[in-house]
Amino acid sequence: MFADEWESLCDGCGKCCLHKIENTDGTLDFTRVACPMLNLPECRCSDYPNRARKMHDCVTLTPTNISHIDWLPSTCAYRLIDEGKDLPWWHPLVSGDPETVHTAGQSVRGRAISERKAGNIERHVVDWAS
Repeated sequence: MFADEWESLCDGCGKCCLHKIENTDGTLDFTRVACPMLNLPECRCSDYPNRARKMHDCVTLTPTNISHIDWLPSTCAYRLIDEGKDLPWWHPLVSGDPETVHTAGQSVRGRAISERKAGNIERHVVDWAS
């Protein structure tokens, strides 16, 4: 797969850019608190080319590491493709429209909050992130 094809798998949901809390038992809780680089209305990184340099914990998804990343949401196209599953109807590559991820309620648009406004991150655990 070429780099631009790989990048096109991102549906623009923004779920991977939400903070997660690792519990003492190893389980993860998803929060509605967004990385400071996530443009909330667009659900896209505000500086995608430089994200890994600016955010030390930003993970670059690759075909070789995708199967080892357990915190990706179940709806993530990278994860679905790795698991041999089809993309959902609302994925922009299927629908032809980048807005369907939002109209289908599959993005963080209108539901995530800025890290600067969050305060105690534990107060923002959600169950819709996966």
